[in-house]
Amino acid sequence: MVQAEASAGREFNLPAEDCRAQLHRILNSAEFEATDREHRFLSHVVEETLSGRGGRIKAYSIAVEVFGRDASFDPQSDPIVRIEAGHLRRSLERYYFTAGQSDPVLITIPKGGYVPAFSLRSQPPVADLPETPVASVAAAISAWPKAAGLWIGLLVVVVAAMAVAVGAWWWSPPQTSPGMPEIPRVLVEKFDDLTGTQASAAITSGLAQEVAGQLSKFRDIVVLQSVETAPGKETLPPRFVLSGSVNLEPHAFRLQVSFRNRADGSILWANSYNGQTKVSGILEAQADIARNVATSLAQSYGVISQADASLNVSNPPDDWAAYSCTLSYYAYRVSLDPKARAAVRTCLEKAVERFPTYATAWALLAQITIDEVRFKFPADPATSPEAIGRALALARHAVQLDPRSISALHAEMSALFFSKEFDAGRRVGEKAMAINPNDTELMGGFGMRLALSGSWDDGCPLVEEARDRNPGPFAYYESTLALCSYFSGDYAKAAMWIKKTTAPKNPLYHAIAAAIFGEGGYEIDAERERAWLEENEPALVKNMRLEVSTRFARSEDAEFFIGSLKKAGLDVEE
Repeated sequence: MVQAEASAGREFNLPAEDCRAQLHRILNSAEFEATDREHRFLSHVVEETLSGRGGRIKAYSIAVEVFGRDASFDPQSDPIVRIEAGHLRRSLERYYFTAGQSDPVLITIPKGGYVPAFSLRSQPPVADLPETPVASVAAAISAWPKAAGLWIGLLVVVVAAMAVAVGAWWWSPPQTSPGMPEIPRVLVEKFDDLTGTQASAAITSGLAQEVAGQLSKFRDIVVLQSVETAPGKETLPPRFVLSGSVNLEPHAFRLQVSFRNRADGSILWANSYNGQTKVSGILEAQADIARNVATSLAQSYGVISQADASLNVSNPPDDWAAYSCTLSYYAYRVSLDPKARAAVRTCLEKAVERFPTYATAWALLAQITIDEVRFKFPADPATSPEAIGRALALARHAVQLDPRSISALHAEMSALFFSKEFDAGRRVGEKAMAINPNDTELMGGFGMRLALSGSWDDGCPLVEEARDRNPGPFAYYESTLALCSYFSGDYAKAAMWIKKTTAPKNPLYHAIAAAIFGEGGYEIDAERERAWLEENEPALVKNMRLEVSTRFARSEDAEFFIGSLKKAGLDVEE
């Protein structure tokens, strides 16, 4: 038996064979993301402790016996052991919320030393959360009520998984002091130059730098170009790696890139790009390729989000649980299901309680608040302005926390448009687009808001470009493009777009379909949409004039739309 002290201060008498068995599980798990040296580090300190020699575990002995340093090693001037210990602690933590979720024995290395601690896994005690800080953001928020493929299939999976896996997190004490939630870290490796000339070396280096620069415009990931750590400083290792190779031909170059999970080496995404080597266009070619790579990987529905959304993490640490709330928001956005909306709101509220400086969560909370107004039928003219005011306060708080957060600026832009402050909304949208033109969710959302405010010629091309660059799940791409075609008089194209929408339960899309089919003379389709609206959303039909007038900024657009609804057979009150 070995008497081991847990990090909580309690003592357990654990059989040494149980501790060795746990060490074996960890070292042989693909989810234990550690270097060979860190494997040796962990094996050494565990075996020394189990053999009763824990008192001799020091930085010097580890450096000499594990790392192969000579007898002149000085731990005061060489921080290698301290740095490796930090990496090892994080690797152990990650292991225990992935493959080691149900392991009976916990092995940790408490800070301040290198002697491992062994403890039996136990359920965290139940405790109430502290009073929510949400109300202190702004006076407008003080009255805010408390909530009691990816695509459609993944919506159910992600939101359900969030409810189960993150549920216990709400009611357990924080595992760490307030900081920042999980942020995906991406290592952009030096690209391989397959040609070996001075020109190819310059192009290869330029492409790698440009890709890293474009990726770094996404504030919800961290981009690294090296895993080296400054002395005395611990940093989290990257979870993803982007690598590439460049082949130069007489008049063109070819970039091949792959994106992999660093833990198991699995390839998550790969692509190839061609560019011209003409002096006048090579820089633009590099920038265009880099923008495409960044968009594919880092947008809200990109490769990184899909990879993380597919993970099934039970008993997650605070940082991952909060991050999962943002993933659940984007899953909800696929179909805008009201039941999912309530669960996501609760998730985001708890996320900002645990992480008050989490700008992304505040921003998405603002978007959820807007959705509660957008999709409430019948609309309440008395309370809607107050709710939009709360959303604007939430969004501006997010911007204050991170002025370059696209999520925060997107939320502020949306709230301003819903507040009928169209010029201010346009300015914020243009500012966000200037910061990160690669964010297709922002591009599509900004385009939609411009279009519905009457700037069809400015908004529609943005939505079209967003969809071209990221077909994704957003029904508002198709529905907005349907409206763009409808208001330009191309009803066949409008009908094509509205049939591509992916939100069959959302009544607004049925209203758009009814107007398009009614105006275009598609009698059978128009009758189907009329029947659906009258059966499923009689309150919307009864208040259709108010609903339409609140969504179209120009009265002529609203009246034309209402006329089309009448042609579809809907009785719209004057």
